[in-house]
Amino acid sequence: MSSLRNAIPRKAHKERSQPQSRKKFGHLEKHKDYVVRAKAFHQKEEALQKLKEKAAFRNPDEFYFKMIKTSTVGGVHRLESEANKYTHDELMLMKTQDIGYILQKLQSEKNKIEKLTTTLHSLDNHTSNKHTYYAEDREEAKSIRSQSARKVAVRASEDIPDHIKRKTAASYREVEARKSRVQELEKLYMDMAMQKELQKKGRKRKLREDEIVCPTSKPVYKWRAERKR
Repeated sequence: MSSLRNAIPRKAHKERSQPQSRKKFGHLEKHKDYVVRAKAFHQKEEALQKLKEKAAFRNPDEFYFKMIKTSTVGGVHRLESEANKYTHDELMLMKTQDIGYILQKLQSEKNKIEKLTTTLHSLDNHTSNKHTYYAEDREEAKSIRSQSARKVAVRASEDIPDHIKRKTAASYREVEARKSRVQELEKLYMDMAMQKELQKKGRKRKLREDEIVCPTSKPVYKWRAERKR
């Protein structure tokens, strides 16, 4: 019977809109709007009830270290600064490990570039047959030279398949990309090495522009000479 009851078309009851005389009060709330508002209100009410229960059953002897290591800013807990978390020796060790990793990647990129360059060089330097031509005068020599150059270019383009040409072009692009990466790694290595040296002990100062022998855009430092015991 329930299925038959649902099969019978029923009249859709529409809710009235805001009358013209009450337009100044804004949108008239419908039943679906009330459902959304009531659901949000009950969710907030349940959250407050749970927080009240936690506060009521809290252990007064409870303690953990974040109670003294955090501060509340605008109702949000924030950890204390971890700037001095590591000692000077630990920071130097981490700097050394980072520089070692960069140096390893730099050497790996150089080896790959050398291997690709050797492969491409062996492909480009293919042996070709040599022919000797004899000409009566300079004009005939020029025409023979231009014709032989066109024949060699056509023969070379016909001998190499298209997929080999595409692979060779891709290899050349890869070599250029790896060269630019090597330059970036070398710059990063120099910067990290400079930062590591600046963290070491010893009196040092930054040279002025008029004291630098070879002008450069990067800062130059000078360490004070110390007597070694």
